[in-house]
Amino acid sequence: MGVDPIYKACAQEVGRKLVAHKYDLVYGGGSVGLMGVVADEVLSLKGQVTGVITEKLHAWEVGHAGLTQLHIVNTMHERKALMAQLSDGFIALPGGIGTLEEITEVYTWLQLGYHHKPCSFLNVAGYYDAFIALLDQMVTQGFLDAKSRNLIIIESNIDDLLAKMSLNN
Repeated sequence: MGVDPIYKACAQEVGRKLVAHKYDLVYGGGSVGLMGVVADEVLSLKGQVTGVITEKLHAWEVGHAGLTQLHIVNTMHERKALMAQLSDGFIALPGGIGTLEEITEVYTWLQLGYHHKPCSFLNVAGYYDAFIALLDQMVTQGFLDAKSRNLIIIESNIDDLLAKMSLNN
């Protein structure tokens, strides 16, 4: 959940906003962490939640038992591919290395033209400021072009983020 209670509050708000905008949630299928909070909030408001989890994680009993639909796959590669296929856009909340790995992978796929779905960071309380600075440094040092840098959407509140993702039209 992180050390600051603002992260959990934000995750609950994300769940509320997804349901208010009539969006379904597709995520990694867990019952723990901020995404578990988002899933719980969506479900409590009668929204639809699809989870995609590996057999290994499911065996560890971290899978969410109350989802609308749960896909159990063999590998993390299958998990990420199915989540990407089922999703219309991607939002990274504050999280750990897995969160960063997943969002940068779909961001890379966007950059390469494998999909045209919006990719975004919800920069709660400046959580992603250092990563944003790294992206900007990649541009100034010639490792990332400005056009690719600008493909990623970064906002500090969910309303502005959804508006920029053009998902709330």
